Amino acid sequence: MIQLIVGAKGKGKTKILLDKVNSEIKEAHGSIVYLDKSTKHMFELNNKIRLIDVSGFDLESSGEFIGFIYGVLSQDHDLEQMYLDSFLKISLTDASTANDVLRRLDAISKKFGVTFVISISLDASEIAEDLKETIIAEL
Repeated sequence: MIQLIVGAKGKGKTKILLDKVNSEIKEAHGSIVYLDKSTKHMFELNNKIRLIDVSGFDLESSGEFIGFIYGVLSQDHDLEQMYLDSFLKISLTDASTANDVLRRLDAISKKFGVTFVISISLDASEIAEDLKETIIAEL
């Protein structure tokens, strides 16, 4: 399953994402990974959460980003949740292609039993109808 936190840039989506991941780690039975565009939030995350700075991997397309996700999944067999901050930046997508990438993540989620919690700088009206039910917070 995917869960979306949507809203304009600078509205507080990252704070909600950080609060959620830090509260979820207390109940998690598997591991949790947090993907971000930098290590800026490293000290705000519980030390049991694995932070990956995606900017160091020189990804060039949303297809490569999906391959990166598969790589993370293949290395961690007890992965329970992945948190993706600054989704448009780290996934190398934009408003016109984001819904397709979100659908791919939803399919990956169902196949591997991993929950993706995603902060995305889009308005709820820009999210496709079939994905609107995945919105958990709108700012």
